[in-house]
Amino acid sequence: MLPKHEAPNSVPLSWTANFERWAATREYPVERWRGDDRQCVEDAVIEEAPVALFYNNEPHVVMLATPLDLEDFALGFSLTEGIVATPQELSFVEAYHREEGIELWMRIPPDQFEKLAHKERNLTGRTGCGLCGAATIAQAVRHPAPLGKGVTVPVAALRQALQNLGGNQILNNKTGAVHGAAWVVPETGIVAVREDVGRHNALDKLIGALVKSGADFEMGFVLITSRASFEMVQKCASVGISFMAAISAPTGLAIRLAEETGLTLLGFARGDRHTVYANPQRLVL
Repeated sequence: MLPKHEAPNSVPLSWTANFERWAATREYPVERWRGDDRQCVEDAVIEEAPVALFYNNEPHVVMLATPLDLEDFALGFSLTEGIVATPQELSFVEAYHREEGIELWMRIPPDQFEKLAHKERNLTGRTGCGLCGAATIAQAVRHPAPLGKGVTVPVAALRQALQNLGGNQILNNKTGAVHGAAWVVPETGIVAVREDVGRHNALDKLIGALVKSGADFEMGFVLITSRASFEMVQKCASVGISFMAAISAPTGLAIRLAEETGLTLLGFARGDRHTVYANPQRLVL
């Protein structure tokens, strides 16, 4: 039975379906110039789609995201934004193809929905939006519980992951337009990668995928291809990830939250160089 808001021209989709209307990439005819030479070629371009998240038949937020790994995204977003406390509290209903985007319908326990219903919501999340759905400072600046001992990361494992990251970014290698978030287990290397036009979406997708696979957050660390902004630290700490390395800079608010929660935060991690901004004890020679 379709949800009560379902329109006649909508097509129900599998959460994991690949479908032509919202493919992750598409070929576009372009003119490519090199000096005075011009070529007419097909170029792979990343797609972004409005993705609406519904909980208990009510809309919560619309995010612009790469239309891939949507089940991972919905689970990761729901956990890192505090909408549910455990994955068991989230039930997937269906994904629907609208004319202008995608709707993801989910169900959460009545007490969790009651809390959600009392929050003011910003129902539009732009591609670069990190605190989407929050209308007040109290909603936006959440303080995760302090982290435990966490993972120990040899410098050699960090450098090896940085060296291998590019080869694991399939969408970015094709389009040059997406962020990546990788899960690295020091003894194993890169275990999982998720990509998206939004850095926070990529991280939510990664966290969702790891939760689904039963990964132990005490055993690895996150490597991201973006800056280390506040919400990236918040998302990691909220699920128990104790170590994050970014290829770009952190923000001051991100550093302060990392210090508060005990998360090890690295920035400018490139090649054999990196800067430790908070809790250096987990990085060892």
